[in-house]
Amino acid sequence: MSFIESFIDYLWVEQGLSDNTLSSYRTDLKKFDEWLSDNGFELTGIKTSNVQDYLSWRYQQKLSARSTARFLSTVRRFYGYCVEQSLVTEDPTLNIQSPKLGKSLPHTLTEKEVEQLIAAPDLEDAIGVRDQSMLELMYSSGLRVSELVTLEISQVSIRQGVIRIIGKGNKERLVPMGEQAIDSIELYVSVSRPELLGTKQSNVLFLSKRGQQMTRQTFWYRVKFYAQQLGITKHLSPHTLRHAFATHLLNHGADLRTLQMLLGHSDLSTTQIYTHVAKERLKQLHQEHHPRG
Repeated sequence: MSFIESFIDYLWVEQGLSDNTLSSYRTDLKKFDEWLSDNGFELTGIKTSNVQDYLSWRYQQKLSARSTARFLSTVRRFYGYCVEQSLVTEDPTLNIQSPKLGKSLPHTLTEKEVEQLIAAPDLEDAIGVRDQSMLELMYSSGLRVSELVTLEISQVSIRQGVIRIIGKGNKERLVPMGEQAIDSIELYVSVSRPELLGTKQSNVLFLSKRGQQMTRQTFWYRVKFYAQQLGITKHLSPHTLRHAFATHLLNHGADLRTLQMLLGHSDLSTTQIYTHVAKERLKQLHQEHHPRG
């Protein structure tokens, strides 16, 4: 068995990594091994300069900084394993820094696309009413998907128009709901939720068709389903409506501190990425509508 396969087996047995992760590790190491072999070296007989030369080659091939960072993460784990197994005496990756990665901008939807998405569910159906209520609330309040699907009835105050969220690190925040979200939740609670609940009992607000708490994946499938119906081909993520909430608020004049509180970010720098999204949208509008754009 090769050193690479021994390492992959170790990761599978000892650390229980997923098949996709193991496949990525194997691919990165095999490509590195092939490059070393072409240049007269072996995996267990290299120095830091060999790794640096390979990184230079990757740069010349115009491979992305993100894939290079992933490669470095792979070989660091590999050579850490090799040192533990006494296959090598020194780790050639110790003094090599990972490339700096810029924060990727979140994909988002236009206001018109959000309106279309929210209007897509069939309100003659209990599941459709539930879905519209969830879409309205997520866009209205900027919730994380995990916060949305675990939301309990006791956390929602229709009279005050707010929801109490227990976010990351058990930090509590109060988030306002829009009038349309409130109307949609009232319709769902009075008509559709009892139908979904049946004879069961649950404190969770949004229920699956079996009367149980929904999973993040189920909600994500529903979002993709409606997007496909509408012909929305943009890359969507489970947090697409949260991103749209943040971006549209900034476009309409909200300040970063307020947005930070609403999103439940512990660090303002996390919130600042949305200013880049808003700026890109302003540039696009300028180019489209200014006579000299």
